[in-house]
Amino acid sequence: MRTELRIPSDLKFLAVIEDWLLGALRLELGDWGEWPKWESRLRLVIVEAYSNVVRHAHQDRPQTPVCLRLELTPERLHIEVWDQGQGFDLSTYLLPTPDLRQEGGYGWMILNRLMDKVEYQVKVQGQGNCLRLEAHLPVDQRSPSLSLPRTP
Repeated sequence: MRTELRIPSDLKFLAVIEDWLLGALRLELGDWGEWPKWESRLRLVIVEAYSNVVRHAHQDRPQTPVCLRLELTPERLHIEVWDQGQGFDLSTYLLPTPDLRQEGGYGWMILNRLMDKVEYQVKVQGQGNCLRLEAHLPVDQRSPSLSLPRTP
């Protein structure tokens, strides 16, 4: 299953994005016993990724679109978040230190803890910046009714 959403950079659309992502996945994975746990995890992931684009990459440019792409295979879940901002230099990222009450930096840590693979590329093929998120789905625990095509 593949789907894509283009939406303005405004936090008032956050519920629309959650409904789009979780609704599409619920149609495919809703009978899976692990779905409630994954639904909570993915809600946090998409909220964090989209809100970072709105607040940082597209700050004060609410009409600049964000492109979200979702692909689900029997083994993996892929999410891409495309923005048109300046880009973020990951070499400057410092892991937050909670005892120092540091503000910011927690989003990247959260994404890396909740997803199996997190990649960020600046200025990809003239399309903007891309945050790629991947999670491996435990095949043996999913609903046998999930009839997605296998990938090579």
